[in-house]
Amino acid sequence: MPSFLLSHSDTVFLLLAILIGLAAALVGWLASRAVASVPREDREYKDPPPLGFRLLWWPIHALAYFIDPLMPDKSHLAAQGKLRKAGLDFSLSPSQFLAARLVAAILLALVGCWILGSFDQPGALAENIGLNAYLWAAWFGAVCGYVYPAIWLRDRLVQRRSELLKSLPFYLDIVTLCVEAGLNLQGALSQAVARGPKGVLRDEMQRVLRDIRAGKSRADALRGMAERLNEPGVSTFTGAVIQAESMGMNLGPVLRAQADQRRSERFLRAEKLAMEAPVKLLFPLIAFIFPCTFIVLFFPIAMKFIHDGL
Repeated sequence: MPSFLLSHSDTVFLLLAILIGLAAALVGWLASRAVASVPREDREYKDPPPLGFRLLWWPIHALAYFIDPLMPDKSHLAAQGKLRKAGLDFSLSPSQFLAARLVAAILLALVGCWILGSFDQPGALAENIGLNAYLWAAWFGAVCGYVYPAIWLRDRLVQRRSELLKSLPFYLDIVTLCVEAGLNLQGALSQAVARGPKGVLRDEMQRVLRDIRAGKSRADALRGMAERLNEPGVSTFTGAVIQAESMGMNLGPVLRAQADQRRSERFLRAEKLAMEAPVKLLFPLIAFIFPCTFIVLFFPIAMKFIHDGL
């Protein structure tokens, strides 16, 4: 049998080439069928995704279509809650965010292999790089690509919370002044959106007004804002406003008390951060500044002792 194969090696290679070509054609046909089955996304009533997602939107959307049925309900709800708190629930779905993490992992794995392969040249840093090195580079790049979107989302949540706590007393002051001037709560929120600075709270108040115009009750729209932001100060404010409206109370004193309380909390947070600063500076002082100072002070003395000793 081996002698027969050796005598007809050209025919065997031709058959192998035909089989490999048919297999590649079959894989391409299945891939084209899978791509064609992905429906177009209707984003008429959605916000645009962030820039990094827009650059790779087509593979993200295609991969999200296939992994959406496979996501557990618990993971779906947890990701939806984080996206809602980050203000991305109208931009990304949980499956699209997970797909973005997978696409970033694949992309950075390829980039890691490419960077490692760029050294595989005569006269470069390493002339002979083995398969294990490429596997480690691909694994490291994949881990970095998969973890980075989660870190980005966490940083966005922290930034939004800081911005929210900083601007909440100012917006409450605007709403209080408008209500005391004779406007109702919806008109006061409209003035706060029109006059207030851009930020998280302005977007959320604008969404509250949009929900009210769409037919939601004012109480439900405010509860939705408190649920999205998930901040005690906002929850207290919305709860006090809803209770005052249900009991027929005057909103002016209630809003004034809420604004004063939020302002006092902001000053307390600033004092806390100021008191934490010396403790946080202790490690940089010991690790970096003190050694440099000692080197500058004791180096001339050490050199003098060495010179005198000689």
